[in-house]
Amino acid sequence: MEDETLLMLPGPVPLPERVRSVMARQAINHRGAEFGSAYTDIVRVLRSCFGTTNDLVVISGSGTAGMEAAVANFGKGKKMAHLINGKFGERLFKIGERYGQAVPIESEWGTPLDLETLKAELDNGCEVVTMVHNETSAGILNPGADVGKICRKYDALFVMDGVTSIGGDNVKADEWGVDVAIVGSQKCLAAPAGLAAVSVSARAWERAVANPPFYLDLPAYQKNAAKSPMETPYTPAVPVFLALREACLIIEEEGIDKRIARHHRMAQAVRAAISAWGVEMFPKTDAIHQFSNTVTAAKIPAGSNDKEFRGHVKRLGIQIAGGQDHLKDVIFRIGHMGAVSAPELLATLAATEYALHKSGLKPATSGVMAAAEVLG
Repeated sequence: MEDETLLMLPGPVPLPERVRSVMARQAINHRGAEFGSAYTDIVRVLRSCFGTTNDLVVISGSGTAGMEAAVANFGKGKKMAHLINGKFGERLFKIGERYGQAVPIESEWGTPLDLETLKAELDNGCEVVTMVHNETSAGILNPGADVGKICRKYDALFVMDGVTSIGGDNVKADEWGVDVAIVGSQKCLAAPAGLAAVSVSARAWERAVANPPFYLDLPAYQKNAAKSPMETPYTPAVPVFLALREACLIIEEEGIDKRIARHHRMAQAVRAAISAWGVEMFPKTDAIHQFSNTVTAAKIPAGSNDKEFRGHVKRLGIQIAGGQDHLKDVIFRIGHMGAVSAPELLATLAATEYALHKSGLKPATSGVMAAAEVLG
């Protein structure tokens, strides 16, 4: 629609028409067969996105609810090591402070995680490790496989926030040794906000705390999910569940491998544009850390500011993200996750190129052309 802003954010993302339409239907019984069938479809598809055969449950709540459920059910009263190189790693640490002895292992936002300090803290008795796989606040992809290997060596539970990578990038929870993984509905899955899915390994269940929170009681969710038809322990957000089911069916139709390849190609196109413009990428990578494949973070040109720069883009009907907290006026972020493809991405890059010109940076090379070469 002409009056709709194109959201090219690191979530929420544009919703496919099929997903939007399913929410307009009449209410259904959330203890009935139809709801149970929808829940079954969601779990089947999400297991392929998580790369797991583990138990998987869906909570009515945002990705942060999934993060808190993971920490509260498996870290309460325990010593936990929290890897931090962005806002959401920091959020997991803040949640950890509410439930146990939280140990922050901090790196500058957008720089590689400090895995040597992690090993030292595991030697000092940490039983649980948390990590954000795809840190959208800084545009960096953290090494799930490497952290999982360390956790296995020290027999620690590995909790991984995959909120903005699952469904859009390679995630192999079982292969990497991830005990608890989390995704949010409004990111790569291209569903409305309001649901979090959590997978749990057998070894994590064995170490679950005795007194979990009431609403975020994961054993209760699993007990109800094991019923026929599948249920949730408390009244779920039924329209969002049905929308997530439709989004999952779209993922299944596309194929998870093709979906991931599409996300990678879009990320490569944005990075090609950034390079052509002569703009500096924000994150610093190394041999095992990479640029995010679902959001790109780059530095705002000198002499401009967040409000001005993104304002030029927004006037063209497209919304990109700015930096959070201390990165405000430092970076801009282009989301490329969910159901978006070449037309939306090229329109966004054209609007961003316009903003660069208006901000005083006049690239000699067209980033739109560079991106089109990748996508063509």
